[in-house]
Parts: sequence; C-alpha cells; structure tokens
Amino acid sequence: MREQDKLIRKDKARLKELQYLIEMEEWIEEQYEMNYERLRLEGGHALTPEVKRQGLLQIIFYFKKMREVAETVTETEVKLTLPEQVSPNGNKFTIEGVVDIIRENNSTTMYDIKTHDADYVKANKDDYIDQLNVYTHIWQNLRNERLDGTAVIATQFPRTLKKAIDADDEVKLEREMEKWNPVIPIPFSQEKVEETIHKFACVVDNIEGRVFSPPSIQQLQERIKGTKQRFATRVCRNCDARFSCDAYREYAQVTNSFSGGFAEYISDLGNADEVENTTNTNAFVKAPPTDINDLI
Repeated sequence: MREQDKLIRKDKARLKELQYLIEMEEWIEEQYEMNYERLRLEGGHALTPEVKRQGLLQIIFYFKKMREVAETVTETEVKLTLPEQVSPNGNKFTIEGVVDIIRENNSTTMYDIKTHDADYVKANKDDYIDQLNVYTHIWQNLRNERLDGTAVIATQFPRTLKKAIDADDEVKLEREMEKWNPVIPIPFSQEKVEETIHKFACVVDNIEGRVFSPPSIQQLQERIKGTKQRFATRVCRNCDARFSCDAYREYAQVTNSFSGGFAEYISDLGNADEVENTTNTNAFVKAPPTDINDLI
C-alpha cells in the first residue's frame, strides 16, 4: 500500500504541474492579446498572424526555459535613472533604463532582457557591458543597494530551435530546448562608467548639433560579429534614411546587392520578413477599436 500511495502522490503532483502549465500558458496568451491590442490602438501598427504567433511562442518558450528565473523575480521593470548629466557642449540629458531584479539567498542579480539572439550578445559583449555598467552605477551608488551579478537574457530563438518549432518535431524540439541557453552573464566594473557616460554625452551633442555622419563604406561591408550578415544588411536596410545616405549608395554600386540597377535599389523596402508583415497586415487584421477604454 505504501508503494501504491507513493505512485498516487506522484501522479497527483504530475497532474498539478500539468494544470499549472496549462493555466500559465492561457494567462500568458490572454495578457499578450490584451497588450497587443492596446499597443496597436496607441501606435496604429499591426502584425500579420504569423508574426504575432511567433511573438507569443517566444514568450511561452521563454517561460518554459526560464521558469525558475521568471518565478523568482523580485522586482520587474525597475526604472533606473541617472539625471542632470551635462555634455561637453553643455546639453543636459538623462540616462534611463529598465531592468529586472532577483534577490535570492543573500544574492542580488540584475537582468536586462533583450530581443536579440544569444550568439550575437556573446559576440558583442562590450556593447552590453557599457550599458549594464551604467545601470550598476545607478543601482549601487545612487540607490545604495548591493549587486552581485548582471546578465542579459536574449529571448530570440536560435535558428535550430525555430526550425524545430516550425517542423512541429517534439523530439527535436525537446533537444533544442535543452541546448538553448538565453542567459548570458555580463561582467560589470565601475572603472569605465565615466567613459561610458561620456560616450552618451557625445551622442547627445551630435544629435543636438545635427551631426549625422554615416559609417564608412568599409564598415558597411564588414560582417557583424556573431552573425553572417554585413553591417549594411543588418543595420542599413532597417534605416529609413538609407536612400539619402552617400555611404549606402556607394555600397549598392560597388556590391552585387542590386544587380537590377537603380530601379531595384530604389524599390528595395528592406528585410523580406518586415516587408511581408507590412504589406500583408491589412489583409489579415481587423480595424483597431476606436476607444482605448474598450480594452480595459
């Protein structure tokens, strides 16, 4: 009887766990729909069903993989502010950021969630170190709170995991989920905080001074670390000002990107997935509500 009681308890525990997961997925989908409709009403932009589905799947699989972290988050969307900064040209500015905090076993960790892929984050850690160092400075020196570690959570699926999801292959999906590690620890140091803040200040001066010099043609041709894409493909083709950019025009002329000549160049609308989403949205989605109170 004791053995049978143990089996019954295990079965009850499994059922309880399954019920919890089902309820959590239903809650995530409900919140996702509500937030999406609110953003669509406020911003006037919509998504095709497939892009919208991919966004929901990213959240659900993120929860499945990062459940322990998600369930132990102490503070979510903590706003960090570094006010009253002054640039070399006298422009005042404020640095702001939003992070999640976990306090557990006398340890405090700061997480910055990014919609980037993990390989890109790992290959370009310096970009994230600068940002998190400023957040660490705000947390430790302005808020006077302890911090033991910082990390980036990269929510974008690896390509192999996305293929497993699209193929609806449960065996491969389980294997790829096991391999997927979206948490990338980022070392933090206060030694370069002033240097990082100075970089922000120089950007502010350039914006206020309307100095918008494009990258060189050499930089446009370089491969971005952690990807197989050139700078021109990953960055420039998502820039609305590219057709008035001398560097991008030169890049188009000296590469085979636009073999069809000027007509193909000027009609290029950017990333194919983005184009499909933009051009097909109106065919799939209903008109947004006219009153935001309808969503409350």
